Amino acid sequence: MEMSYERIPYQRKSGASRFLWSLLGASLFSAVLGYRPVIIVHGLFDSSSDFVNLKRFINESHPGTNVSVIDLFDRSASLQPLWKQVEGFKEAIYPIMQNAADGVHLICYSQGGLVCRGILSTLSDHNVHSFISLSSPQMGQYGDTDYLKWVFPTFVKSELYLLCYTAVGQRISICNYWNDPHHRDIYINSSDYLALLNNERENPNATEWRNNFLRIKKLVLIGGPDDGVITPWQSSQFGFYNENETVVEMKNQEVYLRDMFGLKTLQARGDVVLCAMAGVEHVYWHSNQTVFTTCMEKWLT
Repeated sequence: MEMSYERIPYQRKSGASRFLWSLLGASLFSAVLGYRPVIIVHGLFDSSSDFVNLKRFINESHPGTNVSVIDLFDRSASLQPLWKQVEGFKEAIYPIMQNAADGVHLICYSQGGLVCRGILSTLSDHNVHSFISLSSPQMGQYGDTDYLKWVFPTFVKSELYLLCYTAVGQRISICNYWNDPHHRDIYINSSDYLALLNNERENPNATEWRNNFLRIKKLVLIGGPDDGVITPWQSSQFGFYNENETVVEMKNQEVYLRDMFGLKTLQARGDVVLCAMAGVEHVYWHSNQTVFTTCMEKWLT
C-alpha cells in the first residue's frame, strides 16, 4: 500500500508526534555517525544529579548519544571501599557494554577515575574505547584539602598514614589511594587498592589485569594546576611526589618506566592524551563547557 506524508502537513502534527520524530531523527543521526554510548561514573561525595551539564554537552555535540550516569554509591556512600564500588559499578555498567556492539566510552570523575581503572583491570571482556579520566588522582593523593578535613578532621596529611595504612583505614575509599611519599614501604605493603592497580605490590593477577587495561583504545588524562583538591594535580596525569615532595612527571615514574600496568605501552601506541587546563577548580571540571570542548568532545565519537 502506497503511503504519502504530503497529505499531513508538518505543522498539523501534535506535539507528541513532533517529539517522537525528533527522537527518531536523533537516534538515526547517532547511528549514522557511529556515536558510542557514554557511561559516566561520579566521584567522592557526588551523585548522578551533579552531571546534568556534562550530559547536556554530550547530547548537544553528539545528538542521540546514549548517556548513562550511574546512580550508585552517592554522597557519603562514596566513602565505601573501592573494591566494593568496583563490583557495584561493574554490575551496572556491564549490561550497557553488552548492548554496544561497537564499544562504549567511559568518563570517570575524580575518585571515579580510580573506580573505573579497577573495572578496566578486572573485566576481561570490556569494550571501552575511550577512557576519559577527569581530574582523577591516578597516582594517589597526598594533601591537606577541604575533603581531608571533612572526613578526617583530627588528621593532617603527614599523620594520615597512621590510619590509612591499617586494615581499618583500608575500608575507607580515600585511604585506598592515599599515597604518602615519605612512607613508601608502608604504602606498598598496606595499600589494598592503588598499589595493586599499579602493580607496585605483588599481585598474582598482574599480567591479566595489565592485558585487560590495554583493551582500551584511548586514555585521556585531564587535570590542571588550579584544581585545589587533587594533590599534586599532576597525579591526574600519572605524575606524583618523590620523597622530597618534588613532582616527578609520568614519564619518569617507575610504573611508567617499567611499564608495570601498561601505561608505557599505551603511550608507545600513541593512545595517551594529556589535556591540562588552568583556571578550573575541582568541582567544576564536569560542568565547564570549555573543558568538554577542548579535552573530551573529539574522543566521544
